Amino acid sequence: MMMALGQFVFSLSTLAYQEFQRQTDWRHGSTSRIGVRPARQFLGPGDDSITLPGVLLPELTGGIPSLDEVREMADTGRAWVLVEGTGRLYGLWVIESLSETRSLFFSDGTARRIEFSLVLKRVDDDRIDLLGTLVSTAANQLLEELL
Repeated sequence: MMMALGQFVFSLSTLAYQEFQRQTDWRHGSTSRIGVRPARQFLGPGDDSITLPGVLLPELTGGIPSLDEVREMADTGRAWVLVEGTGRLYGLWVIESLSETRSLFFSDGTARRIEFSLVLKRVDDDRIDLLGTLVSTAANQLLEELL
């Protein structure tokens, strides 16, 4: 297991991402002043996003059913607990977007290669009301420890 988002497990047989890109922002308000630089005030954390790009080779690895499952999870609008295979807990995340590019087709139109990019955004960990229904009991216990 590389990572789990709710009950969806990222692995070679499902969606094996090839990069883990994370961007964390912090908010600073700005007030214009005459003759000097603007005054800045720290307002708190901003967006936290993770992008997971990868390539599926359906003959060897996961395929369309895995992408469909992620789309179904995103359709719920719910947040999911994100846990790395090492056990590191990242908190609650929503699926913001999923893009795919299919190429190298068989004669029946089936793609031999599918490139994908999944974008996740972090939500406040105290928003238990957003939790998806597929969260396991173990993930709930980890979340309670986090809070």
